[in-house]
Amino acid sequence: MKYYWILLVLMSALLAGPARAQSTTTAATAAAAAVPAPKRQLQALRITESIKLDGQLDEAIWQQAPLATDFIQNRPNPGPHEKHPTEVRVLYDDANLYIGAIMHDVSPDSIMRELTARDDFGNTDFFGIFLDTYHDKINGYGFFVSTGGVQSDARYSPAGGEDFNWNAVWESRTALRGTDWVAEMRIPYSAIRFSKAAEQLWGLNFMRQRKRDNQAFFWNEVKPAVDGFVNQWGELKGLRDIKPPLRLSLTPYVSGYVNHYPYNEQGTRNSSTSFNGGADVKWGINESFTLDATLVPDFGQVQSDNQVLNLSPFEVQFQENRQFFTEGTELFNKGDLFYSRRVGAQPIGFGGVRGQLRAGKMAPDGQRRPGEAVVSNPGVTRLLNATKISGRTSKGLGIGVFNALSNDVYATVRDSVDGREREVLTQPFSNYNIMVLDQSLKNNSYVSLINTNVTRWGSTYDANVTGGLFRFANKQNSYAVDGRVVYSRRRGTTFGSETPIDDQNGYKYQIGVSKISGNLTWNVGQGIESDTYNPNDLGILFGNNNISQYASLSYNKYNPFWKVNNFRSWVGLSHSLLYKPTRYQNANISGEASTTFTKSFLTTGVNFDLNPVTHDYYEPRQYPLGNYYVRVPANAGLGGFLYSDYRKKLALDLNAGVRGSAQDERLPRPRRMSYNWGISPRYRVSNQLNFRYNLSWSLRENQIGYVNGGLDNEYVADAGFRRQYPDDVLLGRRRVVTVINTLSGGYTFNNRMSLTIRTRHYTSTVNYRDFARLSPNGEETLVDYRRNRDNTFNAFNVDAVYAWWFAPGSQVSIVWKNAGSSFLEANEATPLYFSNLSNTINTPHNNNVSIKILYYLDYLMLRPKRG
Repeated sequence: MKYYWILLVLMSALLAGPARAQSTTTAATAAAAAVPAPKRQLQALRITESIKLDGQLDEAIWQQAPLATDFIQNRPNPGPHEKHPTEVRVLYDDANLYIGAIMHDVSPDSIMRELTARDDFGNTDFFGIFLDTYHDKINGYGFFVSTGGVQSDARYSPAGGEDFNWNAVWESRTALRGTDWVAEMRIPYSAIRFSKAAEQLWGLNFMRQRKRDNQAFFWNEVKPAVDGFVNQWGELKGLRDIKPPLRLSLTPYVSGYVNHYPYNEQGTRNSSTSFNGGADVKWGINESFTLDATLVPDFGQVQSDNQVLNLSPFEVQFQENRQFFTEGTELFNKGDLFYSRRVGAQPIGFGGVRGQLRAGKMAPDGQRRPGEAVVSNPGVTRLLNATKISGRTSKGLGIGVFNALSNDVYATVRDSVDGREREVLTQPFSNYNIMVLDQSLKNNSYVSLINTNVTRWGSTYDANVTGGLFRFANKQNSYAVDGRVVYSRRRGTTFGSETPIDDQNGYKYQIGVSKISGNLTWNVGQGIESDTYNPNDLGILFGNNNISQYASLSYNKYNPFWKVNNFRSWVGLSHSLLYKPTRYQNANISGEASTTFTKSFLTTGVNFDLNPVTHDYYEPRQYPLGNYYVRVPANAGLGGFLYSDYRKKLALDLNAGVRGSAQDERLPRPRRMSYNWGISPRYRVSNQLNFRYNLSWSLRENQIGYVNGGLDNEYVADAGFRRQYPDDVLLGRRRVVTVINTLSGGYTFNNRMSLTIRTRHYTSTVNYRDFARLSPNGEETLVDYRRNRDNTFNAFNVDAVYAWWFAPGSQVSIVWKNAGSSFLEANEATPLYFSNLSNTINTPHNNNVSIKILYYLDYLMLRPKRG
């Protein structure tokens, strides 16, 4: 605990600087900046005549609607009123909301208009509207259109923040008109959800970006020093007698794949083809709730995962790229209990197939007969279907239900003598389920209940996790208390065995108090994860068995001063103990400061962290935790970054960092050091063509860790170590060099058609210098271990995507994927980058070309017209 008090003193000293800086601003000014702006109101005008969506706003009815103007700047300088006026009007009828906006400017050259793919703003001006249809001041929608007519849309919620993965079907048109540009939008009521009330009151805001000056404006002022976003919107009045429509749409798809891998083996085809069909269904159960279902889904065209060499004791967390699991999942992400990659993930018995093979044996004639070999072992679980039901009542109660089914998965093994094949079950028929109740409260507060459940058929185990969350803020939205309690329950036996699950019951809790508004904010908290807490069947947790305390303080200046636009800084302190047995793990103090220069819009920052001696109980891979740990000497890290102005044709991002450790006096080893740097230039050839390159390099010198790959008794050195030290762990001192090259480019033909390509080469080389045995209580002793454990991992991917939105919600996509990887061991491993690149290029690659056609069918468009 002495480290905790030492760091507390250091933290107090570091925070004295921001506290003195704050004193230069008057108390009255600081208090005003933390108070939300008064709410503006706009009256919507009901219409009966038709509106032609052409970006002209030439219908006379537009001039009769009340005007929203006088936008207020949010960045780079919060507070000033706009110099070039924005004029917005809102109309509505029985089926749609219409928004007409005129953005005045000084000349056509001042209006930036890069074309990009959907949901990518790029180097362009845009206009957006925000709607809080239940006026709960927590959840909302955003619809944006750029000068080139490119659409973006987003959902806003406490769990998901600003989520651009959500997509709706709506229409827009833009036009240049002299020194102005015009945006006209039609948002059908089927794209949003609202109550049946005869008179509606919605939260409303408008946003305009003038990219030439990097300025963003809101109609209702949004103050950076005020916590929250949706709660700072104005109000839309005058919506009367509109009814939520029947929201029913079907999006069938057909897809075809051609796959080629050069097996070059007799009896095995190098090429294969497949055809798929299915559909996505959206049904508005009532005005508040929507059912989303995907039937026989096909996720073959999603972007390839960024494969890495994993030397840590924890799994790699991959980004979710499947649209069904990224769109409209804000309720299911409450509490961070849902890791969607678990659904359709690698079968739980994938790694156990080789252990079930019939071994070779000695025949009566003295000849050894080979046993079985694996023919195929699917690495993913194909889903039968997945369904989401979600929505929010007029009283602010959000309800979400998610369910997915996956079929049995089998590996195929073949007898090496007679060729007979048999199947080995690797994943039983499984059901994945989530239920969420989320009650919105006043003052940007909420309470939530979440339950996740995985049920597997057959003799294995099931898992259930239940969590309760809360956040309560005061009326002034200046202070808040938040917390959670989670219980995990698992029952059954380990897959493929009769061994009972050993972490049947576990729990987690966390409680925190925060100052959430103003230039100076802070938070303190404490939490526990028990040694048997395990949410990993449908969530992700890298390590349980923790008692943690944390505190942080942030000081931000949002208005320009000196030669900079703003200043942001924070410093934090954390301390962790092992829960069972209660033993010290680590302590940390870290911080960051960043700013953007006024004229050049150059953003730069520095970060640091200080760590006393750490006891890493996870690295030895010995369970239960507590007896073995790797002692990490005291160390400190310093880093920095620089981002240039993205408005320029050529822009550049840079980052670099260094970490040094104290000398470990226990063994004659060099000091641990690590270095990293990255460079990422981007070049915009035109408003349609752009390229971006990213190079990152890292070196970890004299790192001490568990020897990746473990021990194998088939090797003499491994068997000898196990005989001599049966209870100890083999550690290695190693040099790890990782280089990642990523090149991407895109050509946008128009606001509905684009071509993108992304190539990535990853290489990581591990060179072991010496070895030691780890005994209980962190004792290390050098050993004479002589097996070459060097290794190199290479991965290469190409993802090329042509996408054409030929009608609202309807798309044709053609995708080419090229993927190859290699894992080289011992003498084959090489630290030379170009040797690894050559090896990667010459390694057999898998090539896949696919075409997929989606067609959006809306019941409201298909039903017969009356009258």
